[in-house]
Amino acid sequence: MLDVNQCLNDAQEKMDMAVMYLEDTLSRVRAGKASPRLLDNIRVESYGSVVPLNNVAAITVPDAKSIVIKPWDKNMFKEIEKAIINSDLGIMPENNGEVIRLGLPPLTEERRRQLSKQCNGEGETAKVSIRNARRDAIDALKKAVKEGLSEDMQKDGEAKLQKLHDKFIKKVEEILAAKDKEIMTV
Repeated sequence: MLDVNQCLNDAQEKMDMAVMYLEDTLSRVRAGKASPRLLDNIRVESYGSVVPLNNVAAITVPDAKSIVIKPWDKNMFKEIEKAIINSDLGIMPENNGEVIRLGLPPLTEERRRQLSKQCNGEGETAKVSIRNARRDAIDALKKAVKEGLSEDMQKDGEAKLQKLHDKFIKKVEEILAAKDKEIMTV
């Protein structure tokens, strides 16, 4: 027979994963200030294999509007520049022979709105994942009633699931509101 607490814990774990994924995804969205996380998706050809940029260079943020990349191997300059140009960052790298500098231009109003929409889409995906976790747990509880779980325990479980669902949806909305404020602040 199904353990109600185990079912609730499984649902909570799935909801937690959805929120963590959302936070990770939103951390990669450029919101006006420089962050090494912007370069997480960039892969570089290095000695016959494709590796993340931070495996071949030190990435620092000297100020809010620039990122400095210092390759450990001088032969990597061309590969790193090529990877940045081919990425969806939309930033032209500047190479002075020692480091590669990325100057982040200020976001236009149109680009801010576009990023906000993108973030809201990611938030909606997280909400759908949370709803799916709730639905799966409710289905498991209904199935358990047929296997001998009391209906009172099922109803209590569903009520707890709904509270859990509401808590995580609120958390997603708070994360989105904070990111939207960050994006829209000039």
